[in-house]
Amino acid sequence: MYLGIDLGTSGVKVLLMDDDQQVVASATAPLTVANPHDMWSEQDPADWIAATDAAMTQLKAEAPQAVGAIRGIGLSGQMHGATLLDAADQVLRPCILWNDTRSHAEAAALDADPAFRQISGNIVFPGFTAPKLVWAKNNEPDTFDKVRKVLLPKDYLRLWLIGGHVSEMSDAAGTSWLDVGGRCWSDQLLEASGMTRDQMPDLVEGSAPSGELRAELASRWGLPSGVIVAGGAGDNAASAVGLGTVAAGDGFVSLGTSGVVFAATDSYLPKPESAVHAFCHALPDTWHQMGVILSAASALSWFAGVAGQSPAALTQALGDAVKPAGAATFLPYLSGERTPHNDANLRGSFLGLSHSTGTPEMTRALLEGVTYALRDNLAALESAGGRIDALLAVGGGARSRYWLQLIATVLGVPVQIAADGDYGAAFGAARLGLLAATGAEAAEICTRPTLEATLDPDLSQKDSFDEGYQRFRALRIAMR
Repeated sequence: MYLGIDLGTSGVKVLLMDDDQQVVASATAPLTVANPHDMWSEQDPADWIAATDAAMTQLKAEAPQAVGAIRGIGLSGQMHGATLLDAADQVLRPCILWNDTRSHAEAAALDADPAFRQISGNIVFPGFTAPKLVWAKNNEPDTFDKVRKVLLPKDYLRLWLIGGHVSEMSDAAGTSWLDVGGRCWSDQLLEASGMTRDQMPDLVEGSAPSGELRAELASRWGLPSGVIVAGGAGDNAASAVGLGTVAAGDGFVSLGTSGVVFAATDSYLPKPESAVHAFCHALPDTWHQMGVILSAASALSWFAGVAGQSPAALTQALGDAVKPAGAATFLPYLSGERTPHNDANLRGSFLGLSHSTGTPEMTRALLEGVTYALRDNLAALESAGGRIDALLAVGGGARSRYWLQLIATVLGVPVQIAADGDYGAAFGAARLGLLAATGAEAAEICTRPTLEATLDPDLSQKDSFDEGYQRFRALRIAMR
């Protein structure tokens, strides 16, 4: 048995997988996000531990024998978060999350140093880790002076699990401190942001062991001794492992809190000026490209709250057959934007409303706006040398057949729907746990799922959505 632990933004999920890679059981526990100021997004790391413990307690109650046979654990988690620890490993302040943009000025200052793009292969985005530490130095100097370790969210969870400071390549690539081509910390980038290598965790590959589960936790949850904890992966790389998106040409689209267009590559292909992320993959000697929008399914959830309906009710009311581009346009920049604009100050808008605009029309406009933003991402990724033959759909938004058909049509790429099963980040983490515990070959384990359906682009609607996309782009420029 192998366990995947996924530390998301809205909750922790634990998933149990057997030797045949069949999901045996899973459990979740919720998390909340604090937004004490505009552009701020924080969580208390103690909540991550409490949620993981609660989910594991539930899993043990549901499948005690299976839990008792666990041999390996993999971790996945939200990326970029800055968890600041003192010399005694005590948390110094709430973790600054991936979608926090308070450090936009610090990010711009670091990005002006050519070394960051040259060595890290990426723009220094406000959501990345390095500018958050510079912000802390500028705004919370007493706290900054006490920092002895900086851990990414899942790696703080790992500290609790194994008692050591360890990270892995895919998550570390999103800090702006990693030499992504060389797969090691960069002393030059650390020094440029006021940090040292001593403040960084050790690095392992995602499929390699990072340590053993502490005896206290093994006893608490009913696990055997000597359980291996794998390096794991950032959430999107873990999802890619779960989906078998590990070879060049493989891709997926994620409709979670954020929206992601992900392409696996067999070489390092940076193009920072496109705002595409060029990161290490979770497997040795592999990389990936990723375009990220900050509001995807979260934009639909926001509008559902305003409309007083559930997201599912809003999308189900549209049916499955995609209608031509609507007259209303939605700009999905509720939290600023990353790819391809790198602008923390962009904000969302509905435009082109009239007396005939109702909830269904606004829902369509919202889905179209997020999809147009994903098209921006695909174009940026292709300009950086990426190639996607088809996109597997994952995330909460992927439950909407209407939205998936819309994505296929607007992006001009077939969208694949996996057969029933759980292929997300927790499943990918469990696969990494299996690899670390057994030494199995990744090519044998990280296979693609069986498909339920493939949605091809509706070419009869191409002109309509091309016009809608051009209107979307023009309105974004005008609003900016």
